[in-house]
Amino acid sequence: MADDDGGLLYRVYERRLTKELEAYSLPQHLGVIVDGNRRWAKEAGESTEHGHRAGAAKILEFLSWCDDLDIPLVTVWMLSTDNLRRPAEELVTLYEIISSTIQGIIDAGYCVRLTGSAEVLPEPVRAGIARAKQRTTPGSALTVNVAIGYGGREEIVDAVRELVREQVALGKDGEEVAAAISVDSIAEHLYTRGQPDPDLIIRTSGEQRLSGFLLWQSVHSEYWFCETYWPGFRRVDLLRALRDFCRRERRFGA
Repeated sequence: MADDDGGLLYRVYERRLTKELEAYSLPQHLGVIVDGNRRWAKEAGESTEHGHRAGAAKILEFLSWCDDLDIPLVTVWMLSTDNLRRPAEELVTLYEIISSTIQGIIDAGYCVRLTGSAEVLPEPVRAGIARAKQRTTPGSALTVNVAIGYGGREEIVDAVRELVREQVALGKDGEEVAAAISVDSIAEHLYTRGQPDPDLIIRTSGEQRLSGFLLWQSVHSEYWFCETYWPGFRRVDLLRALRDFCRRERRFGA
């Protein structure tokens, strides 16, 4: 009976939060750092692989919540460049889980966009992602940036390199190339080019840092940190984050 009462109270609270959000404009771009899979598994007495698979399942559930709330753009950080230093056997499993998750996102009818450097990933992984993306749905109401092989500093370096190469190909000299480098021109060469910057970034697991996530784009973003490990993240946690965001007065540096 106690469990039933707890479930009922949870559903009532969730409905109340959902109703409260109807009065606000929700984020148009939501970033999420999915952190804590391994710690969640360890505390549950499970394997690291189990934690990663639970985290992947939570991503699909999380995206369905965002879709229900009409949030049109979500960036999910699944694998950082720092993560590439993990043990080889863990990476093999991660690559398989990531490829399967991307396929699941596409099967759910969402548009997928790779955010990161594909060159740092093994060729079979790149090929699998490319095949999956051929089935993506461009006209979907929800676009999902899947950040894999992603690092914020690396993104900025890649953007500047691409810009410089572009200018050199046009026959520009050193001074002209330097003059072409600006805030706007770099932004036009980021992985997220053509997309709005994130309004809100959520990080789970109690860590209160960005670790380079969307380093350039997050200059005016709001942040929301929670203690919950990613596999344990609930819809009510998302609703709380959105309520907190909506209550803030955004100053955009002013």
